[in-house]
Amino acid sequence: MRLYRHYDTLPNDAKGAVVAIGNFDGVHKGHQAVIHEAGLIARDLGRPWAVLTFEPHPRKFFDPNQAPFRLTPFRAKAREIAALGADILIVQRFNKAFSSLEAEVFVTQALVGGIEAAHVVSGYDFVFGYKRSGHCDLLLSMGPKHGFGFTAVSAVEDETSAIYSSTRVRDCLSVGDLAGAKGILSRDYEISGRVVHGERRGHGIGFPTANIRPGQAMCPIKGVYAVKAALENGDKPTWQNGVANIGIRPTFGGDAVVLEAHLFDFDGDIYGKRLRVRLIDFLRPEKKFDGIDDLKAQIALDCEKAKEVLTKDAKTR
Repeated sequence: MRLYRHYDTLPNDAKGAVVAIGNFDGVHKGHQAVIHEAGLIARDLGRPWAVLTFEPHPRKFFDPNQAPFRLTPFRAKAREIAALGADILIVQRFNKAFSSLEAEVFVTQALVGGIEAAHVVSGYDFVFGYKRSGHCDLLLSMGPKHGFGFTAVSAVEDETSAIYSSTRVRDCLSVGDLAGAKGILSRDYEISGRVVHGERRGHGIGFPTANIRPGQAMCPIKGVYAVKAALENGDKPTWQNGVANIGIRPTFGGDAVVLEAHLFDFDGDIYGKRLRVRLIDFLRPEKKFDGIDDLKAQIALDCEKAKEVLTKDAKTR
């Protein structure tokens, strides 16, 4: 998949694409339906298959001080879109100038003038332009005038008729319902980041950890998880089983949220490298212990429980 940082930097062979448009935070099953529909039309028309998304997320741009909520920060979103098979990812910077564009101007300037879109695909509830004035009806009406087709993909529902959405994923994560989140995402929820030096308390008690700060990623309920972790080193990562705590480490008086992953049977030096951590199951809430001995005993129990969970999980995949 080719990546372009602005719609006006596209080479000629990337223009004339069928383009799926959206924020696509989470790249969940609803988003996947939109992107796949663009792919089907692109293949039918013999055109490039493109995805247009926006960074930072508009919600973050308009309210920069809110708590992290992203399900797929940019690197993760790009990886998941590439896995769907898209040819091109166009990442438009969402800034003050772009947010001030009238909806009609966005269509003529970006979709027509920049991308030269042959066909546009969006979700049924997609809105765009200054004060969110653009909508599917506008794209449908402007298409014939400017030479592009338009398809709005209807809501995608699960077996209970609930619509797949990023909000539902966040709700699941906030209560430790990883199975629910996975059902919407079609994969395990994942947090990634660069491994940073901690205070080496884990080494001192026999449970060394790889520590990452979640950054833009939404943190699920604080607590202990059975996890799989792998370095960001290409298309075929090697996953290691482990257990992780996500929280503020109240036993030691911490206040910043950190993900601390203890990987079983692993002693490599991975400081400074980017680590992906998949949350497989929620084991227990975070708690404050009376002392180091109590903490060590609980970590040992957490490790055994995580190994049991991960063994069962491996048999169901």
